[in-house]
Amino acid sequence: MDTIVYAARLKNREELKNSSSGGMFTAFSDIFLTQGNAVVCCLYNYETKHTEYHLTIDPKIRDLARGSKYMQSFLGDIFRESILWLKENPGKKLIFFGMGCQVAAFKRFAELNGFTERVILVDIICHGSSSPMIWEEYIKNIEIHHGKMQFLSFKDKRKGWNKPTALAVVSGKEIFLDDYVRIFYSNCAFRPACHRCPYTSVKRSSDITIGDFWGIEHSIPDFYDEMGNSLVLIHTSKGLKLFEQCKDQIDYSKSNVKDCLQPNLVNPTEISKERAQFWKDYHKYGVNYIMKKYGSLNLKKRIKNKIYYIFGGRDMTH
Repeated sequence: MDTIVYAARLKNREELKNSSSGGMFTAFSDIFLTQGNAVVCCLYNYETKHTEYHLTIDPKIRDLARGSKYMQSFLGDIFRESILWLKENPGKKLIFFGMGCQVAAFKRFAELNGFTERVILVDIICHGSSSPMIWEEYIKNIEIHHGKMQFLSFKDKRKGWNKPTALAVVSGKEIFLDDYVRIFYSNCAFRPACHRCPYTSVKRSSDITIGDFWGIEHSIPDFYDEMGNSLVLIHTSKGLKLFEQCKDQIDYSKSNVKDCLQPNLVNPTEISKERAQFWKDYHKYGVNYIMKKYGSLNLKKRIKNKIYYIFGGRDMTH
């Protein structure tokens, strides 16, 4: 079937506030949880400092998976765990959330094990997968000086969805992570494969693709909400059925491919010209040095961010 495009968001304002964009991860996973099915998603582990995959049937665990994670996630043994759960729970289904590469891999694994019809695949529009090594060293350094991290958000909406705030709560106090986020958007710390990603297109291996509907204030101004707007690309009849099931939970508006296009639905993220020097600096001087050199906000970066924001991206000066 041809891809169907929607703008959508949760009706529940509190859940919308706690979601990165329009909360469609919550809307879709709610359908599975209320039917006794399983959700596969990634959570941040405050002990290991890693983002790790989990299979859950518990809404409280699912809630912990809300929010964007600006570092590479670890799949662990989640593929085998998922297939084992399906074998042990005949008649039940599973929804898998992940990046395009992860979803494509799990799709093939499910096909090889004969579980294609019992799996729904939802991939997330991805800018790139940043080095977990740099994140781990960065956050450990913060904890050495300030204490244990208790909460992490890369898209706090206190300034609205269009101007997300990245912060950690450490020993009860907020610490803003602007320098790390600028490293992320510098494109210096991504895996080399991310710059050759074959999944940066409207056509995907998934049943549904979700992400932020950047530029919606221009393409569908009457539907825009300052607290978050999701883009939903429906690729299969299974995906369409799931979307129909959650319509009571959401507000939605039909769109089209032309109006929803954004950089990572067209091409992979370009490799930074500074990447080679970035890694030389990191290995020679460490994380504090690169945060100062590449994570500071000079005039050139302010202008670049402003241009990116005007054309439908995010303003990372906040």
